[in-house]
Amino acid sequence: MNRLIPLLQNVPIFHDLSAAELESIAPLFIERKYKKGTILFFEGDVGDEFFLVHSGVVKVYRIDNAKEIILSLFHAGDYFGEMALMQKGLQRSATAETLDNCSIFTLVRSEFHQFMERSPKLCMRLLEVTMERLRKTNEQIYDLTFLDVRSRIIKTIFRLAEQYGQLKPNGILINMKLTHQQLANLVGTVRESVTKVLQELQEDRIITIDKKFILVRDLEALKKMIY
Repeated sequence: MNRLIPLLQNVPIFHDLSAAELESIAPLFIERKYKKGTILFFEGDVGDEFFLVHSGVVKVYRIDNAKEIILSLFHAGDYFGEMALMQKGLQRSATAETLDNCSIFTLVRSEFHQFMERSPKLCMRLLEVTMERLRKTNEQIYDLTFLDVRSRIIKTIFRLAEQYGQLKPNGILINMKLTHQQLANLVGTVRESVTKVLQELQEDRIITIDKKFILVRDLEALKKMIY
């Protein structure tokens, strides 16, 4: 379980915990393996687990009028389901599904609650992280309301580059495979609109795409197209 410690150190909820505290909470996690396309939970399910991604990618989405809207993508080092740690019996607000074969550490609320009672600073950190997630959700709502489709697509690529970008000699590589349809579901538009904007960005040499991986060649130019 020691290999979990470096992963926990990068999770904002656990930033304030000492090495000894991390060692004591690590055994509460259970590692599970999931195949691509596995539903981790459905919208409306009662939530009692926190998820920490060790490898693979998970999408969290809702279905609106038979259309899939991706709310978030999580890969190695990301976490989700933290609201389940705060309130017993809380229903999931979206569905979570694996996009790859995944290794995920899970933590049950009942186990975590006993530890949380002994750590007020952990309670405060959990509240701060939850408020930050709420802020990001509000930003998504603003984007859907006030930005046109092209701006939303460009802003989403920019945000993914910031969150999941790996610095390469020729740019910043978004470290996850993304289909045009998945990007469309993230932005709240149709695939054809995404394909058109991606083609324009490639023609302008701002991005390149290879085997569904997006390389941002000029992040500053991308940013100027948003703001």
